[in-house]
Amino acid sequence: MIRIALRTLRFHKGGFIASFIALFFGAAIVIGCGGLFETGLHNAAPPQRLAAAPIVVTGDQKYPGTRRDMFPERIHLDSALTDKIKAVPGVEAAVPDVSFPAALTPGGSKQPGPQVTGHGWSSARLAPERITTGAPPSGTGHVVLDTRLAARTGLAPGQNITLLVHGAARSYVISGLVAGSGDQDTVFLSDQEAGQATGRPGKADSIGVLTAPGADAGQVAGAVKKAVADSGTRLQVLTGDQRGWAENPDVVAKGSKLVTLASVFGGLSAAVTIFVVSSTLGLSIQQRQREMALLRAIGTTPGQLRRLILGETLFIGVIATALACYPGPRIGRFLLGAFSDAGVVPDTIVFRAGLVPVFIGVGAALLTAVASAFIAARAAARTRPTEALAEANLQRRWFSRTRLIFALLFLGGGLALALVTANMDGPTAGSTATPAAMLWTAGFGLLGPALAKAITAMLRGPIRSVSGLAGRLATLNAKARTGRMAGAVMPVMLATGLAIALIYLQTTQSSGSRKAFDDALRADLVVTSVAGGLPLDAVDTIRSQPGVEAASGQIASLGYIEPKNTRPDGTTADDSADPTKVPLLGVTPEGLSRTTAWKPSAGSLDDLRGDTVVLPATFASDSGKHIGDLVPMRLGDGSRVQLKLVATVEGARGYETALLPASLLLQHTDNGLLPQIMVSSASGTSHDQLTRTLSALSTSVPGLRVADRESVSAVHAESDQTQTWMSYLLLGMVVGYATIALVNTQVLATNERRREFMLQRLIGSTRRQVLQMMTVEATLVSVAGIVLGVLVAGLTLVPLSEAVLGSPVPDGSPWIFIGVVVAACALTLATTLLAAMVVLRNGPGDVVGVRE
Repeated sequence: MIRIALRTLRFHKGGFIASFIALFFGAAIVIGCGGLFETGLHNAAPPQRLAAAPIVVTGDQKYPGTRRDMFPERIHLDSALTDKIKAVPGVEAAVPDVSFPAALTPGGSKQPGPQVTGHGWSSARLAPERITTGAPPSGTGHVVLDTRLAARTGLAPGQNITLLVHGAARSYVISGLVAGSGDQDTVFLSDQEAGQATGRPGKADSIGVLTAPGADAGQVAGAVKKAVADSGTRLQVLTGDQRGWAENPDVVAKGSKLVTLASVFGGLSAAVTIFVVSSTLGLSIQQRQREMALLRAIGTTPGQLRRLILGETLFIGVIATALACYPGPRIGRFLLGAFSDAGVVPDTIVFRAGLVPVFIGVGAALLTAVASAFIAARAAARTRPTEALAEANLQRRWFSRTRLIFALLFLGGGLALALVTANMDGPTAGSTATPAAMLWTAGFGLLGPALAKAITAMLRGPIRSVSGLAGRLATLNAKARTGRMAGAVMPVMLATGLAIALIYLQTTQSSGSRKAFDDALRADLVVTSVAGGLPLDAVDTIRSQPGVEAASGQIASLGYIEPKNTRPDGTTADDSADPTKVPLLGVTPEGLSRTTAWKPSAGSLDDLRGDTVVLPATFASDSGKHIGDLVPMRLGDGSRVQLKLVATVEGARGYETALLPASLLLQHTDNGLLPQIMVSSASGTSHDQLTRTLSALSTSVPGLRVADRESVSAVHAESDQTQTWMSYLLLGMVVGYATIALVNTQVLATNERRREFMLQRLIGSTRRQVLQMMTVEATLVSVAGIVLGVLVAGLTLVPLSEAVLGSPVPDGSPWIFIGVVVAACALTLATTLLAAMVVLRNGPGDVVGVRE
């Protein structure tokens, strides 16, 4: 039978090409996602600025006892650790490294120049960086620039510049230029001045370890780890590509997102692949019912028929998946590059994937193909020889009990996830809404013949009344070939349902986030700075200006409420108890009630001073805390604190935020400055007038900038665009694949009807009449697919909208819906009619054996 299978391939080119395309693209996408998954597991970030140090010591950003929870602020080291590390055998030198943001302004200019990153000069040897012109910064007031930065800004040794750093403007003389492998926007100060510029003298971001000639880096790393074990700070000793984690802690925090992204996208792609491949193969084999019937009539056994179909499918599958091995890893690299360009993951993460993703992608595609072929082969093999020809002509079996059972299981799963989604927090509701969409799609896909039959019956009257004879023929064809009709409808449903559901999912979640932000904002203006932030005393300066009713500083971070029974080392006696992650907002209590919408449900916000905290009411209730209780927490840099609960506030579900005094939170952030100060104008003071008043402070507060409320909301919305853009990228690939399947299926279904078209031509139908019939059929397929797609989207979006907006109606432009519907109709009509026109180019005699 295998030999027969290979010989029959050339007689069924359309069906096999369709199956090949579905398998090829499905396998390529799954391989790419698998490579992205492995890249996330490796989390490899080859060092650049620390490349010359074979060992790097830095803070451990992971929450103790957990794998996923990360501290967002850098954990700093005591510079005194360098002496301990230097004493380790095999260590030649231990060099502390610090980083700080700054803005460079040429001497005499009042406008801030490019944003740069500053370091201490001793860490230049870790890159390594070398002086090309001039001399190192040997004393106070000297700075060294990267040669590329100097060329771009037109600066040279001996010139004066101003650095806006740590909320102040400081003058420097360029003493030299360096070249190396580090970032081009780099400046070097003396070690002492760099420490002062960070606001953390005596602290280091990391320590680069240079080994003695001939020393084994692995052994030295182990010795260093033992030497610093009792330092009191959770440290990690890094080698190889992991050294890049010290340069950018976001690699650890954001790099793990790749695993989640790849899992979600890969799972979604695999589900779409299963749906598309099974639909395409099923339609292809269904179109060969006459051939199957004849084989059964001449004595072919069911087992031989199954081997025939499985052999054909396996042959096509092996070729398709083998070819998919080439573009698969490139898709993974493309996705990683797109994510890094959008800021979802750091651009220092490199694509690292071996053969495992290839094997998984190929295996998944082949397993899907073989399983789909086996199901289709069973249906063909069950045909009795005595009923074979009648079965081929009439298509009596279009549904089965097994199909119904699985359909109900998928629909039940979709209903369960919908109920879960409706009761979830807004930001996390999408995590269950997406798989719910796939379950609804699978359930309706299995019920396709019954649903297609029902929709056709409902549309039969209106279509016949509008389109006459063409409509009558089209509805009769749909009624006689329910399975073929369902096979054409399902890709339309898949593409339409996923596009509407996933697009409105993103617009709804973005709307929920924007609404929560806007509802909490009462300020008229916001004051920021290009110098990395504003000092805390700037709040009092701004509050004292004429026309200012209230001013309150704000700084955001992330913290954790420690679970009960937490040990001194931060771990818990119960390993299953995880810390409660809570967004933190450091504020100055003066003017808080007039610049934000925070209202206490218990206690007073005026008591938010010193070591205190205001928790969301739900968090306080869940942790069993009452006003006056001490709340054990870890702040963004891992520091453990005991904060007195002075008030609770209500917040939109999923967007709750804990409030801390800004003076406390600033000590546990990277730069120790306020990123923004919210300002409300006094009665009778216009926004323009107040903007001019506050802008005049830029002479005493370097880098100060004033923006209106709309600009603040726009900046917040722009920060949400990263997540939205990423989701649209994934959506584009999945829906793009579903669209390919739609085109694929329509072409296959139309080409199969070659003999039918020619018979119509022989009995007197013109080409135009045949095309009119196909136009009506394509319209019928489009309407049925869109109706089912809208049903899938509605069942997905209603519970999501309830969770995010408190309303069953999702948020988003109606043009999205219109665009998807029009695109689905246009694609279906265009592919159907183009395929029909190609078929009709031949004369009737060329197909049925009669010459015109």
